[in-house]
Amino acid sequence: MFPRKTGAPALPSPKKVAPVITLLVIAVLINYVDRGNLALAAPLLSREWGMSTSRLGILLSAFFWTYVLLQVPVGWLVDRFSPSSVLAAGFLAWSSATAFTGLASGFATLLTMRLLLGVGEAVIFPASSKIFSECLEEKDRGLANGLLVAAIRWGTAVGAFGGGLLMAHFGWRRTFLAVGLASLLWLPAWQRWKPARVAHKPQQPAHELLSFSAILRLRPFWGATIGHFGENYLLYLLMSWLPFYLVREQHQSPTAMPWTAGMIYAIDSTAAIVTGRIADLRIRRGVSPCAARKWPMVVGLVIAVFSLLGCAVAGPKTWLLFLAGAAVGSGTASSGVYAIAQTLAGPQLAGRWVGMQNCVANIAGIVAPVLTGFLVERTGHFGVALNCAAAIAAVGALGWVFGVRPSDEPDPLREIALAEAL
Repeated sequence: MFPRKTGAPALPSPKKVAPVITLLVIAVLINYVDRGNLALAAPLLSREWGMSTSRLGILLSAFFWTYVLLQVPVGWLVDRFSPSSVLAAGFLAWSSATAFTGLASGFATLLTMRLLLGVGEAVIFPASSKIFSECLEEKDRGLANGLLVAAIRWGTAVGAFGGGLLMAHFGWRRTFLAVGLASLLWLPAWQRWKPARVAHKPQQPAHELLSFSAILRLRPFWGATIGHFGENYLLYLLMSWLPFYLVREQHQSPTAMPWTAGMIYAIDSTAAIVTGRIADLRIRRGVSPCAARKWPMVVGLVIAVFSLLGCAVAGPKTWLLFLAGAAVGSGTASSGVYAIAQTLAGPQLAGRWVGMQNCVANIAGIVAPVLTGFLVERTGHFGVALNCAAAIAAVGALGWVFGVRPSDEPDPLREIALAEAL
């Protein structure tokens, strides 16, 4: 095992951090409800305003323009200032953007609110990773990060069903306004339970002078980023196209489809939580953190590869089994993408590292929906799109295998300092 360095600050017990973890899980859930609710409103906007599909496409992708671009500067902010305060500011920005979307009077206003939503939501994973790296021991981070990853799926499911129901009864304007304003109740709770910032004494005096370019020259950064991208592509494929796939490809009825989609999201999230917990237990038994976290993610991506290939050729009696396998692979492969970054970066660099890793990995959020739609339109079915996702998942597995090694763990600051000197 890798003991904490001499002089490192004592960390609170997991029980004392439980309210922080709970609030971060709720924040991620709200995050994904808010980013997905415009897709639910798209048919209503098209009918009410006569909005073209091209303009709807711009609105649906605008979120990622600012979300991806701001990952790097946000990572610097949470390393430089209080991550709890940066998170609170971002939460206020994205909840306000959601509420004001309900008051939008035209395309330009909607576009502005989606861009602001991306600005606010960009803080969630760099800030949460910084907080976990400061407040949790290595052996406790797997479950905490697994819960965050599961909350992504929960937010998608809650948004799809709860948001859809609210819009059907009260309209999209009232739904956006109500969800945005109700979300603000999270802020007083965060103010009450947010963790105090830990004062670290870095081993390298030049730590604050380390540049982003130094991290970009590190092999483990690119290994983790490629692995994260492979998992994210599958995640965004499921988030964007699963309902359409179930209705068009598998001919499910509108009433049966939500139940199947909900089951897939439940399998996905459960796999993430269980895998994260298993990794924690292995670390407590002496397995190195990188090995304990990366190999389950490799296995998850391999399961996803074979399941996606199976989905592409499955018949009416087997497609659901392969789809469930893809969900298991997705959840397992996502369980440690942030936890392992926290290990490699350490508390001092967790914000910057996760911000940069998340920036590259979330390009999958732009590519997966567009490429899948193009391939389905050209071929008339999902077979080629699923094979493409399988190939990207295989590349992600190779990123973990060859890019991240247990030898990267003990003193990442030394390796970064060396890269800076080259």
